[in-house]
Amino acid sequence: MSELKKAIDQISKDRGIDRDLLVDTLEEAVRSSVIRKYGESMDVEVSFNEELGEIEVYQFKVVADKVTEPLNEIELKEARKHDPAVQLGDEMGFKLNIEDLGRIAAQAAKQVIIQRMRDAEQEIIYEEYKDRVGEISSGIIQRRDRTGWIINLGRTEALLPKEEQIPRERYKRGDRVQAFIIDVQKESRGPQVVVSRSHPDYMTSLFHREVPEVADGTVKIMGVARDPGLRAKVAVYSRDRDVDPVGACVGIRGSRIQNIVQELKGERIDIVVWSPDIAMYAQHALSPAVISRITVDEEEQILEVVVPDDQLTLAIGRKGQNVKLASKLLGWKIDIFTESRYGELNADRKGLEQLASVAEVGIENFLAAGFETAELLAAASDEQILAVDGMTPSKVSDIRLAMNMLDIKPKEPEAPEAQETAPEAPEAEGGKTGEE
Repeated sequence: MSELKKAIDQISKDRGIDRDLLVDTLEEAVRSSVIRKYGESMDVEVSFNEELGEIEVYQFKVVADKVTEPLNEIELKEARKHDPAVQLGDEMGFKLNIEDLGRIAAQAAKQVIIQRMRDAEQEIIYEEYKDRVGEISSGIIQRRDRTGWIINLGRTEALLPKEEQIPRERYKRGDRVQAFIIDVQKESRGPQVVVSRSHPDYMTSLFHREVPEVADGTVKIMGVARDPGLRAKVAVYSRDRDVDPVGACVGIRGSRIQNIVQELKGERIDIVVWSPDIAMYAQHALSPAVISRITVDEEEQILEVVVPDDQLTLAIGRKGQNVKLASKLLGWKIDIFTESRYGELNADRKGLEQLASVAEVGIENFLAAGFETAELLAAASDEQILAVDGMTPSKVSDIRLAMNMLDIKPKEPEAPEAQETAPEAPEAEGGKTGEE
């Protein structure tokens, strides 16, 4: 076996590059060098002879009566020295000695081969990693640049951007780290693998790895909401009545959940039970707070949650974390009230309902105009009340009379008392809560 053939076979094996691709690259490199030396007009054919294990280059010339292009034509008399039967217009091939290409041409051919091999290797790496989006990968912290940390994955590098890191998590060169592959981009310098440690799906993948019941589909992760590095809520559902989804995820003495917590540097994880009933799901999601009642507004996707006075702080959580994560997990807006505050609002609303009934105008019209209580309506001028949709001067008189009879006194708007509203989180998946 020739040295060239051995080299091709060895490179193909060591670098995982298709052998035919290597041969094609080699042939193209030699052809480029020949053209570079003799000119674009030269008609050449390059092929790898498998039997001899060498590159063969043939130059083709047309038999002519008079030669005007020496590179591509040969005189009939000269042609018949090689083949007595040749005729005018025939095409003849002559084998070139590629050793005659010279040192510069050979070097150029080498550079083309190296570049084509690098391109082929990068394409292989890209194809490999683009199919691994959604997987966990492990690597070693290599260096830091302006966009984040560069991680050596072995065959290639990955970028852990600043926004995909867990806040306050620190790294140093040589640290081994795990991350979740979220994207693979094809760039001129090679494939760019982008990884994350803060992505909700990273936690989902960790549960798939640590909990066999999740891996085999018995327990399903219905939603994840994270405040990376601090706290998370994970909604789970069991397809088998005999399998407790929370218990399966926690493991004996918390062994399974602790492995995940340690990987996420102490991030607290609340495992909650998912339910198709949004009120029940919300009750679980707001755990460990005790819920008194929940009112559901399906159209606006708003939950009005009432808790005992001593449970407000627990329901809201530190810096609003508990209610915000619950809202993100459900994908609904959550308003929280204490029982005492809710009772006050209901009492105020009852008087407003009576006045609306007297005027035969829907209470929603008063609410839309900013009159949430009968006292606020009593403090308004006749002109302001007339601005309510459906009101007339005679109805204003009827309302004023009813206010006197019900002893409703004017009250100016006050600053709202303790109430927490969690913003909408449309990106969250549906689920239900439970407690770790």
